[in-house]
Amino acid sequence: MKLNYYLILLFSLVLIDLSIEIKIMLDHFTFNSLYFAFSKHPLAFFILFSFPYLYKKLNK
Repeated sequence: MKLNYYLILLFSLVLIDLSIEIKIMLDHFTFNSLYFAFSKHPLAFFILFSFPYLYKKLNK
């Protein structure tokens, strides 16, 4: 298995972008906080959900 620095960088930038939202949801989870996290950061959540596909395609 080869190490892909693009995927590592992409995943770390998404986690940095979502760090505040993750802290809020870990402190007190509500569906309202989940909704606003999705509405404020749609691209970050799209990349998180498509990460397995990107990993599979880039590591062929």
